[in-house]
Formats: sequence, structure tokens, C-alpha cells
Amino acid sequence: PPASQNNEQGSTLRDLLTTTAGKLRLGSTDAGIAFAPVYSTGTVSGKSGRTMPNILDDIIASVVENKIPPNRAPKINIKSEIKDEPKDDKKPIQDDCSKQYSDIQYSWICDKHVLWLRDHKNSNNWKLFKECWKQGRPVLVSGMHKKMNFSLWKAESISLDFGNQQADILNCKDSIISNTNVKEFWDGFEDVSKRQKVKNGETALLKLKDWPSGEDFKAMMPARYEDLLKSLPLPEYCSPEGKLNLASHLPGFFVRPDLGPRLCSAYGVAATKDHDIGTTNLHIEVSDVVNILVYVGIARGNGVLSKSGVLKKLEEEDLDDLLRKRLKDSSELPGALWHIYAGKDADKIREFLQKIAKEQGLEVLPEHDPIRDQSWYVNKKLRQRLFEEYGVKTCTVIQFLGDAIILPAGALHQV
Repeated sequence: PPASQNNEQGSTLRDLLTTTAGKLRLGSTDAGIAFAPVYSTGTVSGKSGRTMPNILDDIIASVVENKIPPNRAPKINIKSEIKDEPKDDKKPIQDDCSKQYSDIQYSWICDKHVLWLRDHKNSNNWKLFKECWKQGRPVLVSGMHKKMNFSLWKAESISLDFGNQQADILNCKDSIISNTNVKEFWDGFEDVSKRQKVKNGETALLKLKDWPSGEDFKAMMPARYEDLLKSLPLPEYCSPEGKLNLASHLPGFFVRPDLGPRLCSAYGVAATKDHDIGTTNLHIEVSDVVNILVYVGIARGNGVLSKSGVLKKLEEEDLDDLLRKRLKDSSELPGALWHIYAGKDADKIREFLQKIAKEQGLEVLPEHDPIRDQSWYVNKKLRQRLFEEYGVKTCTVIQFLGDAIILPAGALHQV
């Protein structure tokens, strides 16, 4: 309830968290944390003393037992609810939701691992999304570009408005970063003849590294920021003001993850000789991520694959039948190739990459983490070995113009 209706301090968990943490200095307690630990007196290994607290449990217990007046006691039997819950919260929802969500246009792709919401305008999408999100599955929402002002996102438009800015440009093949004029990057975005050349005369595969990001994005590109916000899929979850976007509503004394937005722009591999490199190596994000493909450039110049050549390359991937069907649709414009892995497979993938590094004669240091360091793009041959030797299957998704890919925190991916 609003504070004006109930002034009793600590009557809700939120009140207790904010008032407790607000009063304490970081590190001032025995446990060295910001919350006041609630110790219980008992016997541990035969010795009398105070046990270390389970902070959240104690705070909740304090709220439930001491703070809520008797006349506001919950009528729900919590224990019976938990007892009745199915033990396996990963129970597939694909089989029993066709009738329940008959008003939503959706499909399952990637061996039923990814939910594809095909109508971005449906206000009930969040209901099915919620069930899928509980299971930590990625979600694809198509058609977001139809809500956007497309002219704002064209390469020449961004170059015209911000070409004089300096930014970090990453050479994706050798990971060399240079600080240069943004205009140079955008001039070569579709015209291959204007792209930088590396020592052997090969065209460089460049990426504009997270420029601009966060508050810089909002300050530098207010019109684009507003256009993006009004076009976000599932606004209940993805909008900064969304009622289910918990990170946005954390009290100020919490350290929040970088919620962006950030602009990720890169050349495609269509003009490079080596198609086994990526513009984003395998990595994990610490927060949930929504990635919208707002623009796809069509490269032109010598050595560039034709559209049919690009489609042929994509068809060589291990694709879902529905994605193959989308590739044949002339109204769809493919722009990015994603490989996604479940967070539970992280240790197996880490072990596999360290094994490959040793095979290639690379030094593997004890503190080296190939995923954290983002040092690998797992090519087709390695993806096959990963499946054969470790049983880890790759989820391959093609992102078309206007597609939003929503990934849960902890999901591994490369692009």
C-alpha cells in the first residue's frame, strides 16, 4: 500500500529493505554487508554461539512474523501451495498451451527451445512469454521495425548526424581496437571499396564497439532513444517503466547492471574471405538482454557475396524448418546469425574450449576463462565436435530485420 495509507515502518518487505539498508554504512555490521543481519542463538558443533544469518530468509521472517498486523495476516496456506507445486518446474509448456493461448500468434523453433511471437502488436503476448521465461528460454519477437521510424536508423543518417564523433573500432579478426572517426566506419558499412584494408590487402571486418551506450545514448540521440523505447517488445518486461522490469525498480543503493541501451553495429562477413569469424564472440551477459535488429545494410563492391550466395551460406547452417521457410520469403531480410546455448552448458563449453586451445598449442592459464574473455567464435566444425564429444547442442537462430531476440541472463551466445 502507498505510504500515505500505511505509515507503519517495515510493514512490507520493500519498506524493511530500504529503511534497514538506508540506515547502515556498508561494512559496518559483523557480516560486512549493507543489511542488518539477524543472528539466531543456538548450538553449532556443540558450541553455543550466534550462527551466520541467511539474510533474505531472516528479513522475510521478520516481516511475516513481527511486522504484519494480525488483521492483515495472509489467508493463503503457503506450505500447502508449495507442496502442491510440481517438482519439475521445467515441465514443457509447448504441448498444453495451444488452446490456452489460441489468441496469440506463435511458433516454437530450434527444436522447441525458442518461442517465436509472430505478432508484435498482440497485447496478450506477455502471458505466453511469462510461461516461457520461467523456464529460461530465449524468445524471438518479429516485426518490431514496423513500429519504428526507419529513416532514423539508416547508416547514412547516423553517419550524417554523428560522423565527427570519435569511437572505439574493433577489428573482429585480430581483436585490435583503434580510436577513430565514426564516419570512416559508416562510409564503409555498405560500400566495401571504402572499408579499411589489413596487411595482406584483405577487407577488414569492423565493429563499432557499444557506441553510444547508456546515458550517452539518451543524451546524444534523444529522437532515436524515444523511437527505440516506444518500439520495445513486451513493454511489461522490457520497458524501463515496465511493471515486471525488476532491475529498473531496484532501490538506488543497489548496484544496477548496465541496462543500456547501446548501439551495436558491425560489418557483415559477406565481403570477407573467412566466413568462420564472428562480430561478437561467445560470451555471457549478466542481465537479461533484448536485441533488436533495426537496420540491415546491403554490401556492394568487389568480392561481395550476392544475395543468393548469402542465402546459400545461411542454408548450410543447422536450421529449423520455419527459419528455412523465412529465408525463402522475399519480404524478409536476414541480417545476423546467432548461436545460443543454455546457461547450464557453460561448464561443458568452457572445458571444451580449453581442450581445443591445448590442441592448437595455445597457452591455457589457470585464471583463463575463454567465455569471460570472449576469445572464441565457435565455428561450424567446432560446434559439431561440441555436440559429439559433450552432447551440447547449438541453437541456431537467424535474426531478420525487425526481429527482437530476448535472452535470459546466463545464456551463452555469439553473433
